[in-house]
Amino acid sequence: MIDYDQYRQSLAAIRKSVTAAGEALHVDHLREQVEELTEEMNQPEFWNDVERSTHVNQRLGQLKNRISHYEKLLSTADDIEVMIDLAREEGDEDTALEAGEEIAALKEQADALELETLMRGDYDDCNAVLSLHAGAGGTEAQDWTQMLYRMYTRYCERMGFTVKLLDILEGDEAGLKSVTFEVDGDHAYGYLRGEKGVHRLVRISPFDSNARRHTSFASLDVAPILEEDDGEIEIDMKYVRVDTYHSSGAGGQNVNKTSSAVRMTYVKDDVTIVVSCQTERDQVQNRATCIKMLKARLLELREREKEQQMADIKGEMKKIEWGSQIRSYVFQPYTMVKDLRTDYEEGNINGVMDGKLEGFVTAYLKMQ
Repeated sequence: MIDYDQYRQSLAAIRKSVTAAGEALHVDHLREQVEELTEEMNQPEFWNDVERSTHVNQRLGQLKNRISHYEKLLSTADDIEVMIDLAREEGDEDTALEAGEEIAALKEQADALELETLMRGDYDDCNAVLSLHAGAGGTEAQDWTQMLYRMYTRYCERMGFTVKLLDILEGDEAGLKSVTFEVDGDHAYGYLRGEKGVHRLVRISPFDSNARRHTSFASLDVAPILEEDDGEIEIDMKYVRVDTYHSSGAGGQNVNKTSSAVRMTYVKDDVTIVVSCQTERDQVQNRATCIKMLKARLLELREREKEQQMADIKGEMKKIEWGSQIRSYVFQPYTMVKDLRTDYEEGNINGVMDGKLEGFVTAYLKMQ
């Protein structure tokens, strides 16, 4: 039997959540910004400044999409309410079941909108630059780095973000030693900033002929990209060494026939930052991209120093995780009992364990 009252309660809770999210996002203020930007676009000299016009056009699109998404959720809630009333009056269970499915889908969208309300950081609205680097583990770690790169690019595609490859270094046998890519989209840095850190993989290595269990590490750096005219981060070029070299890859159109790739090394006091780009067609474009990446890394460094100052004020806090990784991907857990049982059945138990462990395995086998 269809519980229409429960449907109405669920729908009311969703509508309340959407309305609260709209208040947190200051939808009325967003509408005012849309009017201001639209008025600016109507000025005759607006399109003379290409960079400014591009930025305004992108910002206007983001604001309109955010407002449209909020209004669409409320409109969908109204439509579902009409479906519930219609199904109740006519006793149509098919329509009622369809309304239940629509409520579940609307709940997911409302949760996603509520997540956007948490994007209140200073740079959460910015685009992001991500850098993956292989750690301990050799070829296994390089393969893990490539897996992470594929994972994040697929995630960005689902979120509607645009991914632009900036620099890549292939592994010796397989995988990637490092890769840097730019992610453009609404709240790109806000969604991805929590991924910064060391990622750990545990699996049976496909590169080990003995099929042993391996642990690999890869690090991910995430930094926000500031607008060109922001002026918040200034780079003193006397601390920057610029190197040019031939681009690697398939080439074509003089890409790897000239020294178009650019590497910048920033050294000041005890800070060393290295960025590189080789995906653009000429050296000037690669240089501009490197400047943008360097500003992002310097901004990330400044924010990290602020966090360190706050940590010093609050006092030392003990880590609650094992090692330094922020996340572990365990594809092959360590099954000690299974391995010991195999040794026991093959008569190798005395050679691999003491009496107490032997007693543990014996007791375990008796329970099977």
